[in-house]
Amino acid sequence: MPDKECDVKGCENESFQTVPADLASKLFQFKEKKTKVHLCREHYKEYKKATKKERELDRLAWK
Repeated sequence: MPDKECDVKGCENESFQTVPADLASKLFQFKEKKTKVHLCREHYKEYKKATKKERELDRLAWK
């Protein structure tokens, strides 16, 4: 079975992490519409930096 590749349009790197598409779609354009997307290591790093505040607020809402 082949490894999954990054879902970001124009990227062919190997998938590193799966994230919710609603947050990631604010940063990247994807090959197809999904609820969860696979990101390579580089795109995941960008995603984490750009959505840090939003993810913190989401975690606080859980408490």
